[in-house]
Amino acid sequence: MAEAVVYSKEGKEKGKEVLSEALFNVPGNDALVYEYVKNYLANQRQGTSKAKTRAEVSGGTVKPWRQKGTGRARSGDNTSPIWVRGGKAFGPKPRDYYSLLPVKKRRAAFLCALSEKARKGKVLVLEDLTVATPKTKEFVGVLKNLKVDSQKNLIVVDTYSKELFLAARNIKNTEIKKVAQTNAYDILNSVNLIMSKKAIDAIKSKYEKAGA
Repeated sequence: MAEAVVYSKEGKEKGKEVLSEALFNVPGNDALVYEYVKNYLANQRQGTSKAKTRAEVSGGTVKPWRQKGTGRARSGDNTSPIWVRGGKAFGPKPRDYYSLLPVKKRRAAFLCALSEKARKGKVLVLEDLTVATPKTKEFVGVLKNLKVDSQKNLIVVDTYSKELFLAARNIKNTEIKKVAQTNAYDILNSVNLIMSKKAIDAIKSKYEKAGA
């Protein structure tokens, strides 16, 4: 049975949260997770790299010298790839790297990532994930109380609070996201997964509706 410690903002243990077996105790699938991460990172690529070919660089309208008798290698134009300032042979061209992974695979990878964090004991539940004022100092204090301020953290909430977002956005190695925005890569790319109880309920509700 997967469990996570529930903390207060002061860093005190308030008990244990029993995590859903369907969400936090899914067998690992390295091949699927690899496929998801590879697809996710490929979809982040802009694909705007471009190099001019010999047809696109300036010059090349006149043969540099006659074909024979000069002692130099024959040349047709000064846009050849072997010339300085010539075109690029087989250079990059703008392209679209986007590909769509099936929904079932994306969901399965997400559950694998959640389960991996739970198995490592890196899921932290906060009984209250609100701040009184939108001050970074206040939320840094919460992370210090949890003793995770020097690590990479992903904070998952059910809905955005303007005060919480403003307080957390400038903290190094800390990212805050809503349940709907969170994906397997975000979870795997963090050391600690910090969640509110409402966020866990939101994930459970989301995947129950999806039939996961």
